[in-house]
Amino acid sequence: MSSPARLFGHAAVMVTLVLAALPAQARLVQADLARVAVAPPPGARAPLDLAATDAMTGQAVTLGSVIAGRPVLLLPVDYTCGNVCDPMVSMAAEALAATGLAPDAYALILVGIDPRDDTAAARRMLTDTLGAPAASVKPRALIVSEAALRRLTTALGYTAVYDAGTDSFAHPAAALLLAGDGQVAQVLSPLALTGRDLRLALTEAGDGRVGGLADRLALLCYGYDAARGIYTPLVQRILTVAGIVTIAAIGLLIFGLTRLARRRAA
Repeated sequence: MSSPARLFGHAAVMVTLVLAALPAQARLVQADLARVAVAPPPGARAPLDLAATDAMTGQAVTLGSVIAGRPVLLLPVDYTCGNVCDPMVSMAAEALAATGLAPDAYALILVGIDPRDDTAAARRMLTDTLGAPAASVKPRALIVSEAALRRLTTALGYTAVYDAGTDSFAHPAAALLLAGDGQVAQVLSPLALTGRDLRLALTEAGDGRVGGLADRLALLCYGYDAARGIYTPLVQRILTVAGIVTIAAIGLLIFGLTRLARRRAA
């Protein structure tokens, strides 16, 4: 799980992006806007038994059956949003396609945050955003009841606020990376994803089972916490050991060169 400082930083940037895109006539007051956030509690986990409807097939499913034990990018969206939801979906799909991972190694799941949206609205969004048929990455768009949505967002620490004045939602432009068991691994900005970064994140969420050895090694470069300016404990230990080994190697080299110099002098 990302540190609270990193999550706060991600959330602040993502909320700002969505709020900046809201219509000028928005009537939400500052107290309402202050509630808009994504702040998963420690050990946050999406309920796998959450009931939903697959927008493409109309079939009843559960969140767990769609995740199917894979790391997933869960993207809460407003299927009739006129702001940044469309680019969030398209950019997330492009980043997933650029990971180079097999399509069955991950999933992109959309969950509607407006209980009034139906399967037709979700299908229309996918068609308008990704084309028909969708590209190599085919998101699973889910429709959930108001009660199920409340349960999901509470578990994930995700808060959106409805603005009746503009009939729109102020919500974080956030994607939640979930491990195969539903646990929140990271909070990401779908508007700032690269294929390489996402591949590493999916590898981490998959506990090393998705990517290859090179991916797991590259993850060490991501142990630096820029928000606090320190390394995470695992990477700190690795750097400490590496430093000790380097100092020992330099000491042995100096010792060997000194003995060689004395022998030549004798």
